[in-house]
Amino acid sequence: MKQKMHLLKKRLSVIIHDSNRKGIGQIIKEALIFGIKKKEFPYFYFGKFLYRVENTNYLDYLSSAEVDKITLSKKLHHFQYASLLRNKLAFSLFMKQNNLPTPQLISYNLKKRFFYNSTIHYVDTKEDLVKFIRMIFESTSINKIFVKSITEMGGNGCFLLSQKNLLKEIELCGSYILENDCIHQEVLVQHNKVSEIYEHSVNTIRFDTYIDKNDQIHILSAFMRFGRGGSVLDNSSSGGFYVAVDLSEGMLKGESFQLMKYGGEQLKNHSDTGVLFDGYEIPFFEEACDLVKKVVSYIPDRIIGWDIAITPQGPIIVEGNDNNSFIGPDIAYGGYLKHPLFNEIMSEA
Repeated sequence: MKQKMHLLKKRLSVIIHDSNRKGIGQIIKEALIFGIKKKEFPYFYFGKFLYRVENTNYLDYLSSAEVDKITLSKKLHHFQYASLLRNKLAFSLFMKQNNLPTPQLISYNLKKRFFYNSTIHYVDTKEDLVKFIRMIFESTSINKIFVKSITEMGGNGCFLLSQKNLLKEIELCGSYILENDCIHQEVLVQHNKVSEIYEHSVNTIRFDTYIDKNDQIHILSAFMRFGRGGSVLDNSSSGGFYVAVDLSEGMLKGESFQLMKYGGEQLKNHSDTGVLFDGYEIPFFEEACDLVKKVVSYIPDRIIGWDIAITPQGPIIVEGNDNNSFIGPDIAYGGYLKHPLFNEIMSEA
């Protein structure tokens, strides 16, 4: 309860101190209209920053009920496809089976059963885990491993293990790894043009794809996520921020967006490097679009959010999400309901 009250006070503080907000009277009026039209408490009116001056089309943004209608639709989503997307181990194996570019799977664990080179290792303690990871470092040319929970989302259950700081890192996350199911992947090297913006995390592009009623594949929108402050995660749900992408130009556009619970800050430049977002060209963007459309043909769930990294050799598929919250793309697009395909999407849902 105390935590919820703290979050509420923080969000109210963000709204009150936002220099770009509309007048209080207009905010109250619009929030009431949003609530009445959408038939729910106007939480998203505030959470999606619709109280800001530039958001005059606030009714074009999705409500929680509209999001649920899409994500829970059995016409848009199929269990068989969703199961491939939600289980990161199954997804990694499926990508490899079909020669689709994805981070190399080095090993994985199902709680204390660790699998490496077709051999099961029983790892009971943090000390055993240190020995297991060191064995991998010694038998390969790698010195870093990225560990991800098989089922968690939003950056939860993600850890970077390095040869240099292994003891300290295992002390912090070892218990979680031993008590959960995780995959252990290579650490991607991203394109230097992306690292110029922020180098400590792999900054991924989120693409939303849709298969229409005529079986045609469309990219609905794209935005790029960035870490900050030394974080190795780019997720907005982990405190990072994101910038909309101009699909026709393959460039970042406008200012960044950040979740309200982290302050809702908008930036023209990255806070760590000073790089200007607007007009920044994304390398291999056309190839990334082609890759996204290709992978949809292998997992034909009708609406998927894809995370794509850009390496020096080209784009690579990090993961796909059938249960997209649509908060990021809705904000980045400027109101998904104004998208020319969304009337069809809602009717199909």
